[in-house]
Amino acid sequence: MAPAITLAAEAPKLSSANTGFMLIASALVLIMTPGLAFFYGGMVRVKSTLNMLMMSFISMGIVTILWVLYGFSLAFGTNNGLIGWDSNWFGLSKIGLTELWPGYTIPIFVFMVFQMMFAIITPALISGALADRVKFSAWALFVALWLTVVYVPVAHWVWGADGWAFKLGVIDFAGGTAVHINAGAGALGVILVIGKRVGFKKDPMRPHSLPLVMLGAGLLWFGWFGFNAGSWLGNDDGVGALMFVNTQVATGAAMLAWLAYEKIRHGAFTTLGAASGAVAGLVAITPSGGAVSPLGAIAVGAIAGVACAAAVGLKYKFGYDDSLDVVGVHMVGGIIGSLLIGFFATGKGQSTATGVFYGDHSFTQLWKQCAGVGAVLAYSLIASAVLAFLLDKTIGMRVTEDEEISGIDQAEHAETAYDFSGAGGGIAGSAASVLAATESKKVDA
Repeated sequence: MAPAITLAAEAPKLSSANTGFMLIASALVLIMTPGLAFFYGGMVRVKSTLNMLMMSFISMGIVTILWVLYGFSLAFGTNNGLIGWDSNWFGLSKIGLTELWPGYTIPIFVFMVFQMMFAIITPALISGALADRVKFSAWALFVALWLTVVYVPVAHWVWGADGWAFKLGVIDFAGGTAVHINAGAGALGVILVIGKRVGFKKDPMRPHSLPLVMLGAGLLWFGWFGFNAGSWLGNDDGVGALMFVNTQVATGAAMLAWLAYEKIRHGAFTTLGAASGAVAGLVAITPSGGAVSPLGAIAVGAIAGVACAAAVGLKYKFGYDDSLDVVGVHMVGGIIGSLLIGFFATGKGQSTATGVFYGDHSFTQLWKQCAGVGAVLAYSLIASAVLAFLLDKTIGMRVTEDEEISGIDQAEHAETAYDFSGAGGGIAGSAASVLAATESKKVDA
């Protein structure tokens, strides 16, 4: 999201083409959150499906309101290198309809809503690490606090015009640090506080609906083109097109690499592996896709696919219960994608910065990437753990053990995802009737 450089005599004018494109891109990013809900919802057991869906959906409500009230102003207002502020943006009260985002040809309202969609999905990503065991009310409060204390400052560091990481020259095209490392490190901080699920490493906790996982992965892949290509905020110089191409290329490479790894390691090509590999590739290319070539995107995707596939098993080795592999995919994938810029940046995309393989033998860009990655990882991990600790010691973060065992859907939402009783007839009712008739014949015989 580098700012455009224009001469005073060439003040930008509102572009209906770029504005329309960005509104579509914003809608694409929004659909990623329901896609994430389906992706996570299919990966949990039946008794946690609705809770997993709701943990993503509630972010769409909470973050929307807070972003309008103060989130956008704090993240993108000009103040200092650590946090922003613009009183004219508080509640979006003093923004003109055609007032342009500085240096661009789109209205401030369009930029605001595009960034809102990023802010919505980032805390939702954390929810996958906490499956089966968190009170819904505590989660909702955590989302509000985390957005304010963690996401907003980090977004300012990375994308704000006076953010320290932005001014340092850290490259993050669409959210490798601000979104994925931020969410992955935040997830790790929370699970270290709240502990493991009942039965972790003892009971089988297999996905209940792999078709739902694949549907979610497909929606994420589709929406990610808006997430990535839209982050250039226009279509005037081809960089957004490069990002679009690299998004597809890296995702395909990562999916193939993950499948190859699990075939060698575990002896099978799994649908869960295909979906997870695709997401790993999407994560890794998010920060780097505007800086690398399509061949570089293949390398980024392949490296991320193998590394993330290996990383998901670390939770068993180190004993932290990352339910749906948020740490292994988002944190690790974000780190890989961000650091590989320091090797594969060509200097012919979003900026003239080059990587080690393209002449930067002093490792200048790599060190900048390390600084950004390290700062976001440390801050998000610590701040998220502190927030979880405070909530756990006040209102309590976890449901009771009995509620976790019996099912968090019924305990927190008074609903279940699937009704197998046959009360409503249809397929379920017919199946139940056939089963009952069969059992009756056996008794009579």
